[in-house]
Amino acid sequence: MYKHYFPPFQPWHERPFQKGNLKYIILDLIKDKPRYGYEIIRALEERSQGMYAPSAGAVYPTLQMLEEMGYVSATQSEGKRVYTITDEGRRFLVEKGEHAEEVKGQIKDHWDSAHMGEKREAMNQIRELWLLIGQGFYNMTPQKRQRIRKILERTHDAIRVVMGQSQK
Repeated sequence: MYKHYFPPFQPWHERPFQKGNLKYIILDLIKDKPRYGYEIIRALEERSQGMYAPSAGAVYPTLQMLEEMGYVSATQSEGKRVYTITDEGRRFLVEKGEHAEEVKGQIKDHWDSAHMGEKREAMNQIRELWLLIGQGFYNMTPQKRQRIRKILERTHDAIRVVMGQSQK
C-alpha cells in the first residue's frame, strides 16, 4: 500500500576515499578511453559492485576543474561532453603515481568483493525491515508501535556492542 514511499536499495553516496581524491579516480578511468560524465558515474558504480555512485554534483565540477588545470580536454559528441586525458593529465598521474595508487588501493580494499555480498545482503535486510514497518505503521495500535520501537532500540544497541561501539 505505501510501498512507493520507501525507496529501493540505492548505492550509497559515502566516499571510500578522502575529499579531493576523486580527480585521481576520474583520470584513471579516462586514461584508457574517453568518457562522458554519466559514464564515469556508472563505471564507478560498477567497480564498487553497486555500493557507490558519486553524485553528478561531485563528478561534473571535478571534470571542470581537471579541464581548467589542463589535465583533460572535452569535446561534444552526440550532445554529450566527452572527456579525454591530456598529456599533462598523464604526466600528473605519473608524478602523483604513488598517491594515485594508494587511492585506488583504498577503494579496492573498501569494496573487497569477499565482503560486498554480505554487506549488500545486510542492507537489503534493512530495506525489507523498513518496508515491513512502514507499510503497516499507521494501522498499528500505539502499543504495537511502542513495542516495535523498543525492539529496534534493543537491536540497535546489540549491533553497537557487536561492532565495539559504546552505548548512546
